[in-house]
Amino acid sequence: MSEVACKLSIGNHAVRNNAFLAPMAGITDRPFRKLAERFGAGMVVSEMIASNALAVGNQDMARKLGKPGSLPHMVQLAGCEAEWMTRGAKIAHDAGADIIDINFGCPAKRVTNGYAGSALMRVPDHAMTLIDAVVSATPLPVTVKMRLGWDDDSLNAPDMARRAVDAGVRMITVHGRTRQQFYKGTARWELVRAVVEAVDVPVVVNGDIVDLVSAREALEQSGAAAVMLGRGAQGRPWAVAQIGAGLAGWAGPVAPKGDALAALVAEHYEDMLVEYGTAVGLRAARKHLDWYAEAAGIVLDKPARQAFLNNDQPADVLRQIGTIFSSEDRVAA
Repeated sequence: MSEVACKLSIGNHAVRNNAFLAPMAGITDRPFRKLAERFGAGMVVSEMIASNALAVGNQDMARKLGKPGSLPHMVQLAGCEAEWMTRGAKIAHDAGADIIDINFGCPAKRVTNGYAGSALMRVPDHAMTLIDAVVSATPLPVTVKMRLGWDDDSLNAPDMARRAVDAGVRMITVHGRTRQQFYKGTARWELVRAVVEAVDVPVVVNGDIVDLVSAREALEQSGAAAVMLGRGAQGRPWAVAQIGAGLAGWAGPVAPKGDALAALVAEHYEDMLVEYGTAVGLRAARKHLDWYAEAAGIVLDKPARQAFLNNDQPADVLRQIGTIFSSEDRVAA
């Protein structure tokens, strides 16, 4: 394939295409990001990292800082206190981060109940103190990922974005839902256009983007500079690259099938065992195995599915992966 130069950049970091992998807790770990990057994603973002836990030496949070490959290393921090965000940003910088993203978008109750994530859309003044803290703590480009607002009565993303950029933020990503929508209904890409018109930095549109058709429609409705793929990449680490290539007008990677798909799934599985250790890795890998099967159109009866996903013997799982995924008629979408 031949690539066309992408004009988009984050600070002084050039981006190779206009399709990004979204940060997803428990999903976009180093093994998954490594695959998405290798296929050709324009940018990949770490899992959400709790700044307070990172600052006090939590090893799970430190592990999430791992860089997957050669792309600019974009790390997402979440928190509600300037002190922890400052310390977290400095730790991320020292660990090799190239870009720091601040989470104003996570809708999960365990996050918003702690006044972090999308709860910060309700307290703009406080949210800006966190941006100021991170921008002051490190010379790295700082970006923000947000939602349209807390609910339909407070669609304040344009104002939040404007204030964030005035404070030094270099890119804004907007999920086209409010926090109260969680992931229900549909993403309203057209409402992201107000954010694009409010700021002079790149805006990325996120939500319900699963293929080239939806990516093009999201860009047309929003006027954004790039798209970000989240749940649509589950079981399909090549999907982000396919969209990025299609938007640029060149041929992207072909979805693996047969033996190539089996080899990819096996590689991902083994990498997760290395990343987490066998005991934790076995559990963490199950959802990915299930997503790969779903994406490939593989339907297992309930006993077979349980025997596959709940197997705690890595050698047996690898044999099952070969049997389940290697058939040439298993073509991932």
